[in-house]
Amino acid sequence: MEQTTQIKNNLPSPPPVIIGKIKYCLYARKSTESEERQVMSIDSQIKEMLQIAERDGLEIVEIRRESHSAKNSSERPVFNSIVEDIRAGKFNGIMTWAPDRLSRNAGDLGSLVDLMDQKLLAEIRTHSQIFTNNPNEKFLLMILGSQAKLENDNRGINVRRGLRAKCEMGLRPGTAPTGYFNEKRIDRKCQVILDPERAPIIKKMFEKVAYENWSGIKLYHWMRFEINFRTKNQHHLSLSNIYLILRNTFYYGVFEYPEHSGNWYNGKHEPIIDKDLFDKVQRQLKVDYVREEKEFAFTKLITCGHCGSGISAREKFKKLKNGKTLKFIYYGCTKSRDKNCKHGFLREEEIIRQLQNLLDKVDIDKLGVKNKFEEEFKRYSRFQRMMGIKEREKSGVEIDMKSYLKYILREGGIDEKRELLSCLKSRLVVKNKKLAITK
Repeated sequence: MEQTTQIKNNLPSPPPVIIGKIKYCLYARKSTESEERQVMSIDSQIKEMLQIAERDGLEIVEIRRESHSAKNSSERPVFNSIVEDIRAGKFNGIMTWAPDRLSRNAGDLGSLVDLMDQKLLAEIRTHSQIFTNNPNEKFLLMILGSQAKLENDNRGINVRRGLRAKCEMGLRPGTAPTGYFNEKRIDRKCQVILDPERAPIIKKMFEKVAYENWSGIKLYHWMRFEINFRTKNQHHLSLSNIYLILRNTFYYGVFEYPEHSGNWYNGKHEPIIDKDLFDKVQRQLKVDYVREEKEFAFTKLITCGHCGSGISAREKFKKLKNGKTLKFIYYGCTKSRDKNCKHGFLREEEIIRQLQNLLDKVDIDKLGVKNKFEEEFKRYSRFQRMMGIKEREKSGVEIDMKSYLKYILREGGIDEKRELLSCLKSRLVVKNKKLAITK
């Protein structure tokens, strides 16, 4: 009995329930109107509700504003804080303009009704209604909240139906891509017109890739450093944006909406290029993509010491008189930061030779490969025992780890080489064809 009493005494006390005069939190949330009118809506809600509070002699403890949508449950930090404060007994009433300001989803609505059932929330008051812990009034509150959710769902369906109708008319919703302007006239919504300054440049981009075999990097340097091309927002195009433009079917007159939906429409806008030119660019991009995306051992791990750009790699093939073909891999600066960078090219064999020399200057114990090496040696020892091969003396098997790592650089796979270099806690920099480790 004494133990039970002690346990009860150690339990946290329930939150205090305010009895008597109700203390309100005035909650104002934006409506679904335009941004400017939403701000005005919040101010007008507060003004009207303060007048009601003054008229009826109500005590308002706090005024809280929120701009988050009530569509999704538990995604409104201000509303969530009000619920927590009610549980803590800070106030036991809510004033708001209308029930749909409190909730347009089932989750938040259920939390309010649950607070009423626990007698923590005594009253919800709107500009024209009062809801208390009464079955009929709670039922009405849930009906009004459910009606708001129904309106929300229907609004989403209607918006999607309207967008689909626009697409069927050949009008793509959203911001016009580079090379076009959105029509500002309300009666021509979703329509676009050619940008007379940028549309010709967009066409030249496609032509240079299709007919001159320009790569994305070369196109990027031309647009940024030679012609100083800028978007209508006065921004330079990034390399990724250039590729997005070159793959955008909108420029020859068709579009997919939404993206990756498989729903294609013929556009009403004036095309900048034709389908044949677009297809030629896609074939060239495919070749360029394979060349750029091929895995090489040391890309993304070495930095150019001249301009700070990354180091990329290219394959070169030489056909011998005997019919055999030799492959050579050359590493050079991407020149993404300086198109005039004077960095030369290094063959992969030379990089490996220099890396092997650098390993002599590195403390192997600080590399993350030591444990991996020990596990690999244990695996090899088990293999020897299975095959009946006599193990070497322990003193002899304490192989020089640096020799092992040099072997990986020379004979290991791409993943092994990359994993080894990723263990270096310093940067690898190449300058004047010399590799160095920098902090």
